[in-house]
Order: sequence, then C-alpha cells, then structure tokens
Amino acid sequence: MRFLLSRRWVLFFLVVVALAWLAAQLGQWQFHRLDQRKQDNRITATNLKLPPAPVDDVLSTEHGPRRSDEWRRVTVHGTWDDAHTIVLKYQTRDAGPGVDVVTPLVTGNGAAVLVDRGWLSTENSGASRPKLPAVTTGEVTVTGWVRRDATGSATQVNQLSTRALASTKVAEVVPYPLYRGFVDLAQESPTPATTLQPTELPDDTSNGPHFFYGLQWWFFGALAIFGFCYLAWDEFRQHRDRRRSERPQHATVHG
Repeated sequence: MRFLLSRRWVLFFLVVVALAWLAAQLGQWQFHRLDQRKQDNRITATNLKLPPAPVDDVLSTEHGPRRSDEWRRVTVHGTWDDAHTIVLKYQTRDAGPGVDVVTPLVTGNGAAVLVDRGWLSTENSGASRPKLPAVTTGEVTVTGWVRRDATGSATQVNQLSTRALASTKVAEVVPYPLYRGFVDLAQESPTPATTLQPTELPDDTSNGPHFFYGLQWWFFGALAIFGFCYLAWDEFRQHRDRRRSERPQHATVHG
C-alpha cells in the first residue's frame, strides 16, 4: 500500500476529500432550505386563512413587511393613480407571454400602496408599452395579499416599466410616499370594467425538491469516496499481481 504515499495518490486523496466535504455541505444546505420552506408554508397557510386587516396594521412607509406577513390579506381604500401605472415585464402564465399591471392606490393620508392588479396577456417584447385597461375612477376599496419587495438590478424602473417589483425603486418615480412592499389584488369594489387575470396563490403543501437534492448531493459525496477506495484497491491488486508474475519460477526435476 506504499503507493498511497506517492504524490499522485496524495493529491488524488485530497481532491476526493474536498469534493466529499463540498457535497456534504451542499446537501446540508438543501436540508436547511427544506426546513425554511416548511416554515414558510406554515406561515403562508396561516396568513391565507386570516381575515383581511387594515393596511396600516401590516404595511408601513418606513420599513418593509416582515417575512411572517407575506400573503397576509389587507384592505386599502383610495383612488388609483393611473398616470404612474408600472408595467411588470416578462411575466408568463401557462407558457404564454404577458405583463403584470401595477398601479399606485393613493390613500387618504397621502401615501400610496402599490397594487398588482393582475396579469395581462400580450405579445409585448418589452420594447414598447402595451395598451393597458383603464382603472376605475373615484374611490375604490381593494383587498389583496401582502408581498415583499424583490431585490437586485432587475428592480430598476425605466419609463414606468420594470422586470421585478420593488416599492423602494418605484418610490423614486412617483410624487408621494409609498408603503413598503406591495399588494397582489384579490378583490376590488366597485368591480372594474375590465378585470385582469388574478395572482396565482402559492402552494403551501409543497416542500419543493430540496429533500431529493440533499440526498443527491450526499450520494455524490459517497460516490466520490467509494470511487477512491475502488481505484486504490484496483491499484493494489495490480501491484500484487505484478509482484507475483515477477517471482522466479523454480523448475521441477523428475528422477
């Protein structure tokens, strides 16, 4: 087994150990994500069953909604500001292209809530603004689900359009303060002349693929160790067979 101390095998061993450790860590990360998914599912299931709360009980102009508030229903009274409607581009439903239509609802205190009014089927490529259905004039009452802001460079607002919605970015292009986060519309009163396709609610019963991904990473780690052991045994067997073949053969003398 002295060959295991050679430079080639020592480096091979270190690589296998590193790969096995990395696979173990990635598997553990997936199981942590599974635990987080289960916790999110419990929060979502609870929030979806709660009665609507006044918007000021959940949202604020000072800070974003808590993780535990996502998918909580709120009620907002106000008037639509159609002049600052935001187009949320590249949104698909059933593999069909479209956009989400997001309009600020200005409340009596002067601040506005961003409301995702729903999805509109359109062939819009993002280069031009599609024709959007008009809002209801006068005061309306909206009930919807609380959502947290997206993050990253896709949230930049350009010519009242964006690829991901963040109230902090929209606040830079509207003339009034915004409640942080936004609301996916569930019901509007009075009913608008044109209704958009409503938000698809999350599946709070699915734990996603994290469990199987975790097992997969652990399997890869075990496979790396098994492969090293097999190759080491095969190398040992070849050395053994070579030594046997090199032993001198003694002739048998017959009298």
